[in-house]
Amino acid sequence: MALLRAVIVHCCVLAGCVLAQFNWHVRDNFDDIRTRIDKVRGDNCRVVDVNELFLPNETVTHVPNIQRLNIDPVFPNRTNLLHIHNMAISRAFFFSFILQKAADNDEPGFMYYFMSVISDVAANRFINSSAIYYAPNMSFTPSYKGFFNKTMPLFAPRAYRADDFNDPYHLEGTSTLNTIDAVDLGAIPADTPSRNYSSDQYRINEWYHHWLPDPTKRQDSKTTYTIQITHFNGTNETFVWHGPPDPSDNPGPVKWSRPYFDCERSNKWVYGATSPIPDIFPRHTQWRHIEIPKYVAVAVLELDFERLDINQCPIGSGNPRPNYFAGTSRCKNDTTECEPVHGYGFRRGGYQCRCRPGFRRPRIVRNPYHGELIERATEHDYRTGFHCEKIGYLMVQTQNLLRIAEEDRIRFIGMQANYMAILNVSSGANKDPHLVFTLMKAVTASNCAEIGRERPELLRLPGDVAHGRDWHLENEARSAVRLANFLSGFLQTVDPKELFAEFRVPDRSLTQDQIIGEAMSLVAGNQRILGCGVYFDRKQFPGRHLYAPYAYRRHRNERRFYVDDMARFRGAAYLQEGFFAQLKTRWAANLDDLVTYTTKIRIRWVMHTERKE
Repeated sequence: MALLRAVIVHCCVLAGCVLAQFNWHVRDNFDDIRTRIDKVRGDNCRVVDVNELFLPNETVTHVPNIQRLNIDPVFPNRTNLLHIHNMAISRAFFFSFILQKAADNDEPGFMYYFMSVISDVAANRFINSSAIYYAPNMSFTPSYKGFFNKTMPLFAPRAYRADDFNDPYHLEGTSTLNTIDAVDLGAIPADTPSRNYSSDQYRINEWYHHWLPDPTKRQDSKTTYTIQITHFNGTNETFVWHGPPDPSDNPGPVKWSRPYFDCERSNKWVYGATSPIPDIFPRHTQWRHIEIPKYVAVAVLELDFERLDINQCPIGSGNPRPNYFAGTSRCKNDTTECEPVHGYGFRRGGYQCRCRPGFRRPRIVRNPYHGELIERATEHDYRTGFHCEKIGYLMVQTQNLLRIAEEDRIRFIGMQANYMAILNVSSGANKDPHLVFTLMKAVTASNCAEIGRERPELLRLPGDVAHGRDWHLENEARSAVRLANFLSGFLQTVDPKELFAEFRVPDRSLTQDQIIGEAMSLVAGNQRILGCGVYFDRKQFPGRHLYAPYAYRRHRNERRFYVDDMARFRGAAYLQEGFFAQLKTRWAANLDDLVTYTTKIRIRWVMHTERKE
């Protein structure tokens, strides 16, 4: 009996010691948000309180602000936020342009909208969804017969990334992230107000109420933009339209919605950017004074919230308020300081603790203390480690300094150059960065044509000046991929000669205005993009032998854009350019590296009645 009591006491003491090893973790704001996220699921989101479907704005920090983009740096872990910010503006520019310029029959049809939002999602693996939500009775469409000057009650094409690991045609059984679902959220039964995204009963439509409904009754309430188009025959066309707010306007062209649970849709926590789409409404009244520019729709792009990094470091110059997770790191602030590490998403440990000035790591420690290791440490390990030691001596400047002669300094630097270079080979003495700057300043608008005729090589900088382009220009490259995805998807999917029963009409072929609008919208949506071109090969664009619109702007914050058809130049010069000829040759024989996307599109699809088109 005594032996049994001793064993029981020993087990209790052992269990207590084991459980106590992690009691040093104090509950903080991260645990509160984690609890709120885990509480809401797809099977209970319809019955929980509406406040539990949203998270505070402070849970996402360092959100891009277009009014500060050229002033404040964008952190590496916020490039995806910047991408959906720019893409929302780009979509708003395109649809506002095409709705006001194109004739009714040349406006985008159903498939144009669906392929547009699908290409947004396909361009970036971090994007969870993309959608265009129209206000009630504000959407015109050429996809129905006899639908002139008529509107649909609701129209909202939305695409979101689907998990395809269990699809029967996907034999590997792993998720590829290349399957995209698309559905029209405006196709709902008349007796279901809770599915009406414009109604308050929808509960998660904060992105809708940011801009809609628009009660404007003034002609001068929307910002105007100008585009000057030079066609292939040399004629010019100038068009003025109402677009989204300018960056100088308050609050700007983009509003961010609070993180919310995407209930009964993707069933994920998402965070999105919204931008308004203006149009002239009503149409065809013959009375211009009652045709008012109004916001008729919003473009919404969303990211998976759990893939957004958080900053657990204390409030400081690089981590300003508000930050819901500030101060939740485990760094020992008396000897170490916190530094965020990007790429961790919504989880603990996305930081490292490095020594403060005047301190150094113990001799057995080689790298800064990683936050993930600190978060997993036991109480004993945390109390006895993860600190820095005070430096016992001070480095002082040399007294009575005698400067070396300049010629001796250059000689010694030349002797050491080979040891500082890669592979013990240095060409640093033969390269002067000032030569690049001098060349850039020497080429001006007045002499570039002459230089191009005499020394065309001077119009191109050496390739090594673009060091780090894969990181610095990632968003710009994704914008180009988005446009390529859309054009290839539309051309492969849409058949203008297709026949439908009853009232449905197939989408028409791509028009010149649509291609011009797509190129111009990329320039308007991203301040770092100065020009964008779409170059078609011979007889590949409907009704044209050659077609190559190039959109650009001359100044960064200008509201005027220019489009030049490069096919008007003699000899179709763009066909011989490297960017065109090399890509054409590259994909002429081998298509193995092309990416295949699977789309599941439900057009005007009603779940309850099982009616489809």
